[in-house]
Amino acid sequence: QVQLVESGGGLVQAGGSLRLNCAASGGSFSAYAMGWFRQFPGKEREFVATINWIGDDTEYADSVKGRFTISRENTKKTAYLQMNSLKPEDTAVYYCAATRLIYTTPDSKNYDYWGRGTQVTVSS
Repeated sequence: QVQLVESGGGLVQAGGSLRLNCAASGGSFSAYAMGWFRQFPGKEREFVATINWIGDDTEYADSVKGRFTISRENTKKTAYLQMNSLKPEDTAVYYCAATRLIYTTPDSKNYDYWGRGTQVTVSS
């Protein structure tokens, strides 16, 4: 069983940056690919970014490509989402997730463990 805890969310002005952290415990972190998803009020959770087990392959949603960067440090059991050039439309609850698949996958149904989420609010 893997537990995931997100941190680093908050309020930022448009054009600013935030780094989200996802700390894992209770499992073999390096055995999982990781993903970040977000959810807007009243909407389904949507894919943001994913990284494979070793960190040398990534995939992004078109809406964040070139602005967000996913990374991981297996020795620290932590995944990150660096978010730059933030826009008001990035405002959402952000979730990290882990999948027993070791390769990247944007499909939320493939993820086995989820954090509780962290709020990101971008003001205009």
